[in-house]
Amino acid sequence: MNYNVNEKGYYGDFGGAYIPEMLYPNVAELRENYLKISTEYSFKKEFDDLLKVYVGRPTPLYFAKRLSEKYNTKIYLKREDLCHTGAHKVNNTIGQILLAKRLGKSRIIAETGAGQHGVATATVCALMGIECIVYMGEVDIKRQAPNVARMKMLGAEVRSAKSGSKTLKDATNEAIRDWINNPIKTHYIIGSVVGPHPYPDMVARFQSVISEETKWQLQEQEGREYPDHVIACVGGGSNAAGLYYHYLNDKRVNIIAVEAAGKGINTGHSAATSALGKEGIIHGSKTLLMQTQDGQITEPYSISAGLDYPGIGPMHAHLYRSKRAEFISIPDQEAMDWGLTLSQMEGIIPAIETAHAFAVLDIRKFNPKEIIVFNCSGRGDKDLDTYIEYFKL
Repeated sequence: MNYNVNEKGYYGDFGGAYIPEMLYPNVAELRENYLKISTEYSFKKEFDDLLKVYVGRPTPLYFAKRLSEKYNTKIYLKREDLCHTGAHKVNNTIGQILLAKRLGKSRIIAETGAGQHGVATATVCALMGIECIVYMGEVDIKRQAPNVARMKMLGAEVRSAKSGSKTLKDATNEAIRDWINNPIKTHYIIGSVVGPHPYPDMVARFQSVISEETKWQLQEQEGREYPDHVIACVGGGSNAAGLYYHYLNDKRVNIIAVEAAGKGINTGHSAATSALGKEGIIHGSKTLLMQTQDGQITEPYSISAGLDYPGIGPMHAHLYRSKRAEFISIPDQEAMDWGLTLSQMEGIIPAIETAHAFAVLDIRKFNPKEIIVFNCSGRGDKDLDTYIEYFKL
């Protein structure tokens, strides 16, 4: 079985482009051009140069000595938190802004939950001198105030989404409405491996630099290119897609995806899509989706602003359905506790999204000789208010 996208934009049963007629020209333009443009020498050179001198790549593959000793296994962290802007998101926004410029776009829109994608989009728009509008749920604007301030400092306009749960799903709805109303000169930079084809594949390709670097870094440190396990948190799933990408079809590598169980999988306050979802269509693609019996989207919940999305990207839905990946759901409390544990054992304060992934160490046993790579996908700076309130720091 092949775990990459096929020529029709599907990962197994999932993917495709289910979009309003008004968006067909935009999506078709992207689909017809993204591979051709992104493989041109001039594009690749500019992309690679910016990743090196602006983003700060390659990011280190760090051997976590104290964690490894405690859990009696070999634990490495891919330090995406050290990217400029504080997370992996900038890998994708650099790629998409270069693509948008080559397609003649002069206005950029984006959606954001935790704010990291919004900051990364605002950053590259400032770099390129392009108008930037970021849609963000009203709830997320309050709980991610530092990132809102960063976006405004970078010159972006932040527009509040006031419908539904007022979080990431609703911000995405508003961004899509904007794109429908401004189809000619606007490019929509989607921040995760979601949306209509070609977005899931395009975002995964731009993020695949994570696993590309991991391969040669492991070769240097362990004498082999592949780990035994790759572990990442999954909301929409772009950081995970980047870490998994070059290992998708390598069965020597076990893939573990970690979702947010919120207050508990069956409490009605969760974002554990693999456990609760069934097939449906959201934001332009067919995927696994939390929904009621009559198909209405269920409001997700997580203490982490970046994981409270009611679906997962079609790549991840296929990895789950085909059993290529293990899916594990972690509640708020365990994730928050791991925010402190990683901080105090390795001197790295993780984003709350990232902290979910590390909680796997408490529920899944690993062998002493196994090599595990965690994607340390983001810094905890943006979550300090949540940490402070939760732990009464």
